[in-house]
Amino acid sequence: MSAQQDNQEFSTSRREFLRQSSSVLAGTTLANAVNVRAFAGESNTIQIALVGCGGRGTGAAENALSTEGPVKLVAMADAFEDRLQASLRSLAGKFGKQVDVPKDRQFLGLDGFKKAIDVIAPGGVALLATPPAFRPIHVEYAVAKDCHVFMEKAFAVDAPGVRRILKAGQEAKKNNLKIAGGLMSRHSKPLAEAIDQLHQGRIGNLITLWAYREHGVVPFSNKRAGENELAHQIRNFHCFTWLNGSFLLDWLIHNLDVCCWCKDAWPAEAQGQGGRQTRTNPDQLFDHYAVEYHFADGTRLFAQGRHIDNCWGFFGDIIHGARGSAVLGEGVSNPRLFKGYAQKPEDVIWQYKGPPCNQYQVEHDLLFDAIRQDRPYNESERCAYAALVGILGRMAAESGQLVKWNEALTSNLELAPGLDNYTMTSNPPVMPDSKGNYPIAMPGATKVL
Repeated sequence: MSAQQDNQEFSTSRREFLRQSSSVLAGTTLANAVNVRAFAGESNTIQIALVGCGGRGTGAAENALSTEGPVKLVAMADAFEDRLQASLRSLAGKFGKQVDVPKDRQFLGLDGFKKAIDVIAPGGVALLATPPAFRPIHVEYAVAKDCHVFMEKAFAVDAPGVRRILKAGQEAKKNNLKIAGGLMSRHSKPLAEAIDQLHQGRIGNLITLWAYREHGVVPFSNKRAGENELAHQIRNFHCFTWLNGSFLLDWLIHNLDVCCWCKDAWPAEAQGQGGRQTRTNPDQLFDHYAVEYHFADGTRLFAQGRHIDNCWGFFGDIIHGARGSAVLGEGVSNPRLFKGYAQKPEDVIWQYKGPPCNQYQVEHDLLFDAIRQDRPYNESERCAYAALVGILGRMAAESGQLVKWNEALTSNLELAPGLDNYTMTSNPPVMPDSKGNYPIAMPGATKVL
């Protein structure tokens, strides 16, 4: 089977992935003795609050409510009433009494996250799944309120946000709080076994790594009647750089992270390019990116992201070693290693033989097990640096410059200055011009540092 054929199996929909998964990695037996600090009162029921009730947030709540031991959803927050209610109906219909979110624990607006987290503090679990621009703000607050955290990717959209995640993660460690991040591929057993083979040298020293996300157009919805500009952009967060950090970060972060996992290193610098060739929607989204990352030892990672209809499609990673190659990563359900570079079926030297693995569920099983067993569990640093890989690539592509890792990490450029104080009546950091168009990054002119 070719790498391209593999991608017929993948779906960009979290919900569809969960339906397709035929089994869940067996969870560890949980101890009956629990740390009282982790729960409300003397009960061993873990209370959770969902902040961000879209598809990702609802999926995360489904996984959290499916972990071993008593878990209850007791608070929800979202910018929009319709989205919160749709999520609540879905979760209540599936989990019944595990969902106990009366009207007075349903919070709307940009400050609703505080009220939802306050309900479960201390010791509850905050599921944070709003657009990535808000993630550092929400993680900081949850940790300050002595709560454990599950944070969806992409964790931050700029370097100041990355540094806030790193600092919050350090505070969580000091206070014995657990933080899990939504890079679920890290908890895929087939992928973990494939990468273990690479680390054992099965295809020799790694020479080049290729990360791809090539598929149809990212959807855009027009402004609703009576909706202000900020609400419109939040509903379309995949299309605005200040909210999602770019297609490269928002959509390609998994396979960038997988390549860095294969290499067991973060890149030292990057250069690249991108633009808007076919997209006509009034937003900020580049429809193609190509970024070349350099590791300290001189090896390279090439990332391609494109969302244009009627084009070649592939979602996955291709790894070249001195003695062979591999096809793996998010979007490839059957990772394989080959003795050559043509990746012919007869040249397979390793492939996963075990049962299917629902990596979305596993990441929550591990988090909740760590809480119940009171074991250290903190993915904040790795997740923050994975986000910085995407941010570094965007900086390089949108500026047209060679950007170094440390330059990216120490940059003080904020995509949404003052976001902590936004309300739903605030103007967003980018506004349409008289023709309804938004500012677009221009390589050679755009400043990113």
